[in-house]
Order: sequence, then C-alpha cells, then structure tokens
Amino acid sequence: MFKKIISYLIPIKIHQTKSLVSKSIEVTWANGELVLDSENTNYSYGSLQRILKIGLKNIGYKKIVAMDHILVLGVAGGSVIKTLIDEIKYHGKITGVEIDSEIIKIANTYFKLDAIENFELINEDAFEFVLKTKEKYHLIIIDIFQDTTMPNFLFEPFFIHRICSLLKSNGFVLFNTMILDEKQNLRNKKYVSEFYQNQFKIKTIPRIELHNELIVIEKLT
Repeated sequence: MFKKIISYLIPIKIHQTKSLVSKSIEVTWANGELVLDSENTNYSYGSLQRILKIGLKNIGYKKIVAMDHILVLGVAGGSVIKTLIDEIKYHGKITGVEIDSEIIKIANTYFKLDAIENFELINEDAFEFVLKTKEKYHLIIIDIFQDTTMPNFLFEPFFIHRICSLLKSNGFVLFNTMILDEKQNLRNKKYVSEFYQNQFKIKTIPRIELHNELIVIEKLT
C-alpha cells in the first residue's frame, strides 16, 4: 500500500526481467496502479489500457456484452481482459494468445489472469494459432508488439484474409498499431485502402496517445 501511495509522486519499479521475445520487461507502480512496460513502451495498463478502451467503446459495450467468444492476440499483462471483465461485464469466453512465456508468468503473478474463469491463455505464436484454430469469433483484438516494433506478418494479405475468415457475421477486428514515422503511416494507409470494402467496413481512430492508431474492421455479412 505504501508503494502504491508513493507512486502518485514517482514511479516505483517492483520487478524487472528479460525474455527472448521482449528483452526488458518491467512491472511498476505508477499513479496508483500496476503497469507492465517494455524498454520503450507501455505493454499493459496505463496508456495501452486507455487506447484499447477507446476502440472497445467505438464498437459499443452493448454489442460486446452480447458476443459469445472473443480472441485476443497479444495479451501481455492482460489489461484489455480486465476491461472486458471488470468494466464491460463480459461473461462470454475469452481466448488469449501470448508468445512470451515470461510475460505469462508476470501476468499471472502480478495481474492474476489465471484467476479469471472465462479466460483461457495459450502460450503460442499468434500466426501459428490463427492458422490452426477452427473457432469463429465475434471480436478479434490484435495487439502484438515487440517493444515498439510490429511484426510484418500482421500487414500481409494472407494473415489479413485469415483473420477475416475467422470472424462471425457482424463481427469486429480491433487492431492496435503504432506509427512512429512516415513509412509506418503509409503502411497503415495502404492497409486500409486495400481492404475488402464490399464485405467489410473499415475505419481508423488516429493518433491516440500520440503514436497509436486503431483500425476497426466490421464484417457486414
């Protein structure tokens, strides 16, 4: 409790480790809450939770509550899971996929994700999981970063097509991206302009927390 109170004045780091995937990982008390950070960016809670909450509000909490299965690619500390459970009051099934086993340990130890009954956390590469799964989802949240870098496969046509094929009718994709330079800005514009406009409605929510842009995709049939 003392660390939590002091964190309103200065951040207090309580755990730091390294992993092959994320390199430096830190758990810190900041402004009265635990946050998970990589070396250069926020991974869970803090600004990331605010960013994804904006996307979920854009989809609509009432729509989300009525969904029966949500897929989260890139779980980290699980802030979006907590938003779904605690704020939106979602009671359907949530499947999370996280490649970094060290982060999973931290998520369970500090953020108690393993105590959430309707949540299953799978330690696997998101690309491999998407190739294998036979499930269909009402909402797919994509939040995959290695520090400030996004894997190229997220923007490749094969992966995009596969993600869209996993959506149920009138389902949504919420894709969190980071734009740090003009090349990445053009990457996002290309992604949106080449989307399958006759089957999907796509829009962007730009410049959230300065560098993040959300892409919201809705399946129309």
